[in-house]
Amino acid sequence: MKKSHISILLLLGIIISMSSCKNEFDDFIKDPNKAESVPPDLLLRKILYDMYTAPFDSYERWDQFTCCNFNYYGNNKYDWTSATLHYDDLENIQRMEAEAIKSGAEALSPYEALGKFLEAYFFVDMTMKVGDLPMTEALEGQKNFKPKYDTQKNIFIQCLKWLDYANTDLGALIKKADQDLDGDFYYNNDLSKWQKAVNTFRMRVLISLSNKAGDQDLNVSGQFQMIMNDPEKYPVFQSMDDNLQFTYDKDFDKYPNNPDVFGFQQLRYNMAATYLNTLSALHDPRVYVVAEPARQYAADHGYPLTDYRAFIGANSGEDQGVMANKTILEYYSLINRKRYYSTYTGEPTFIISYPEMCFNIAEAINRGWISGNAEQWYKQGIQSMISFYDIQDGQNTVYFLKPGGDITKPNDYEQYTISFNFDTYYNQPAVKYAGNNQQGLKQVLIQKYLSFFRNSGLEAYYNYRRTGVPDFLTGPNTGNGGHIPLRFQYPIDEASTNPDNYQSAVKSQFGGTDDINGAIWLIK
Repeated sequence: MKKSHISILLLLGIIISMSSCKNEFDDFIKDPNKAESVPPDLLLRKILYDMYTAPFDSYERWDQFTCCNFNYYGNNKYDWTSATLHYDDLENIQRMEAEAIKSGAEALSPYEALGKFLEAYFFVDMTMKVGDLPMTEALEGQKNFKPKYDTQKNIFIQCLKWLDYANTDLGALIKKADQDLDGDFYYNNDLSKWQKAVNTFRMRVLISLSNKAGDQDLNVSGQFQMIMNDPEKYPVFQSMDDNLQFTYDKDFDKYPNNPDVFGFQQLRYNMAATYLNTLSALHDPRVYVVAEPARQYAADHGYPLTDYRAFIGANSGEDQGVMANKTILEYYSLINRKRYYSTYTGEPTFIISYPEMCFNIAEAINRGWISGNAEQWYKQGIQSMISFYDIQDGQNTVYFLKPGGDITKPNDYEQYTISFNFDTYYNQPAVKYAGNNQQGLKQVLIQKYLSFFRNSGLEAYYNYRRTGVPDFLTGPNTGNGGHIPLRFQYPIDEASTNPDNYQSAVKSQFGGTDDINGAIWLIK
């Protein structure tokens, strides 16, 4: 499950760059040292590499998991501009499929089947950011430099079709034992794992359409039922072992927090209140693993360091200078430096996870889309995430770095023992599932939010945008007039390279202004 070696990515970039520089002299001169094609497995590596989002970037702060308290290193603002889109990856998917056929693969091949899933994955990612997008005419190359925009609704309809086709094609390939795939560093070329990921991702897409559940063209509940009612045709994740996740390597792909950057980062970022204070209020044991207590705050209030009340996050909208001062004075919690800075490999970053799937199924039951036991799925989602942090029933050992401690020295950690019992935790009124009602739905959404910590890109924000849960905090330093934006702007060059279609899309959706506070179709 390792991310591809960086030299492979550099080689791929060179090859693609060289192939794109073809000119009229190529008809007369053939350079024997110049590659004229790219192996499909090499293209697949690059595409898969671009699927995941590493933690500890601006996405994490926009999800309100952590805060930056020093403006030299970043900020917590939501003054969004142009979105990062993935048309280069989509072009590489087409090239990958063509190269597979050139190398002797049949029209139905693992590259073709995965290509459909990957097209859906990247188009969903892009439309979630901006709204309407060029799709049907987007990849015509020199035939069309000014592609029309497809509506967001039609983009989702097409993506759901691709996911259905991908599942069917993968199923056919698995039955004929056609596993002729290479370059997959997530599942080691196991198509059965990919088939589960396709259908589990489809559930995420359907849940994201909850505000459009009544649209007959989408048939959201019907599609969800179809997946749940036919597990043989539509297999989904069965455990954490099925997660689509990125695993770090100490030599080539280090975890973003690691010993090399400890001296620069350790005091410049602290925990955000939206996430940490929710954990604390629920007496959730994950708090001991992901964060450190705010020592002075605890001392002022007479709390032991293992008291849940000793873990305090900052409002993301607080002035950075004030936040930095409170962090240095130990009034705010830092991220747990033992877990996140003491190694080069950290923890895997989920792209699509089993806990999220459990919460999506619980939400679908709660909304009445499908029958089933919502509480069972809700509990399983919580249990699997708590287990991810190696917290078990009974006595658990937790570690906090001493003030001024060296993360490389074992004696610089304080060791504490905490007791945990899942049934006791679960039976708290705030945690125990309240039933298939609004309170029960809010509980599912809160636990789903907690499960997104340090993974799944902007899914925590997207779920907030869709449901309003949990409450995201704002203030002077979140910018945007105290509002959480609803979208990103289109890439800046769209206005100059595709002006008519761009202006038409902006006018039809947002009244003529490429506004980050404009509501996209998905959430109207």
